[in-house]
Amino acid sequence: MVTGYYLPPDDGSRADLLDHLADTLPKYTERFRLMPDILATRRDDAAAFRYALHGADDAQAYAQHRTAHKNLLRDGGDGSGDWPLPLILSQPEPPAVPPGIIPRLTSFVTWLKSPSDYNDAIGQDLWLVGAKQVIDPTTWKPNPSIQLQGGQPVIGWTKDKATALEILEDRGDGKGFVLLTISSSPPTTDNTPLPPAGTSAVWKYKAIYHRGDDQVGHWSDVLSIALGG
Repeated sequence: MVTGYYLPPDDGSRADLLDHLADTLPKYTERFRLMPDILATRRDDAAAFRYALHGADDAQAYAQHRTAHKNLLRDGGDGSGDWPLPLILSQPEPPAVPPGIIPRLTSFVTWLKSPSDYNDAIGQDLWLVGAKQVIDPTTWKPNPSIQLQGGQPVIGWTKDKATALEILEDRGDGKGFVLLTISSSPPTTDNTPLPPAGTSAVWKYKAIYHRGDDQVGHWSDVLSIALGG
């Protein structure tokens, strides 16, 4: 049994908290006499941090792809020497905000908890009370995502309290699922050479968490992506 601080340690969960607070806080406008600029700050900070988080993940995956392409050009091997497509960030961009999203959040929460109108029920509703949780790895199940960056599949996932993520890949070559990698930090780029020019294939992925060196919990649902060489 552990008791957690309301502010999560990882950026993905912090983005979730910012989103939830921005969505839920308006119903307490009258109770806490919240001015429109306070609600606007919560919305803008949430949107900006989520966008920055996605951009950083995409850029990291793209950097891995460019490094693999550089190594291919240098050392040779299977794959195309064509220049990778440029990195394209998602659109539209949200409004820019001043630096210090998390300090603004913690200052706001301190202010919100100070009036007599605040109670633990409101804190639970706003995700501002650290919950007592039983950590049960046997129930863990990854929920990865997949997209193409620079032509290569990129598997997005969250680490939470796991040590790593084991990812299997089926390239449709009759070998079934084989180990792609055991990754300790998301996202994970699959730098396997793409299908030859003029051909296509559907690659599939599934994943399971590790705690220490052992698999824990359940396998994820299978993800599929169509690739053309």
